[in-house]
Amino acid sequence: MSQFVIYALPVAEGILGIAPMPGRGGHWDDDLQHLADWKPALVLSMTTVSEQVSHGLTEMGAEIQDKGTRWIHLPVEDMGVPGPERIEDWHVASKTALAALQGGGRVLIHCFGGCGRSGMAALRLMVEAGEDADAALERLRAVRPCAVETDDQLRWARAG
Repeated sequence: MSQFVIYALPVAEGILGIAPMPGRGGHWDDDLQHLADWKPALVLSMTTVSEQVSHGLTEMGAEIQDKGTRWIHLPVEDMGVPGPERIEDWHVASKTALAALQGGGRVLIHCFGGCGRSGMAALRLMVEAGEDADAALERLRAVRPCAVETDDQLRWARAG
C-alpha cells in the first residue's frame, strides 16, 4: 500500500502541495498514478540524484513528464538549502511555479521526506507570491507540521 500523501494548501489562485519522494516506499507505479491524478502543472524535485538512484528511480523525471506534467529537478542535500550555484535554477523554478499558481494550476514540490527541503521551497514560493513569511509558515505547518526543518532553511525561505 502506497504511503504517498500530498499535503496541499491554496496559494495565489492555485494549489501548492508538498510530499515525500514518490516511490520512496517501494510503490512507484501507484505513487506516480496518484501524482498524475492530482494533475500538477509542475513537479519540482528537490531530491539528490543519489536519493533517486538508491530507490531505483533513475528515470523519475522522464516518467513524470510522460504523464503530462512539467518536471524541474533542483537537487539540494538533505537538511540543506540551495547553494549559490543553484540560485539561477531556483529563479527559473520559482518563476515557472508562480506562473502556474497564479493561473490557477497546481504545483507539487517533493524532497525525500516531504518536510524540510520541500517545505522550505513552498514557504519561499508563498513569500514570493506576496504572503507574509510568518503567516505563510503558520499556514504551511497547519497542513504539514514538519515543514521547514532547519534555521538555515527558514532563513533561505524568508529571503524570497
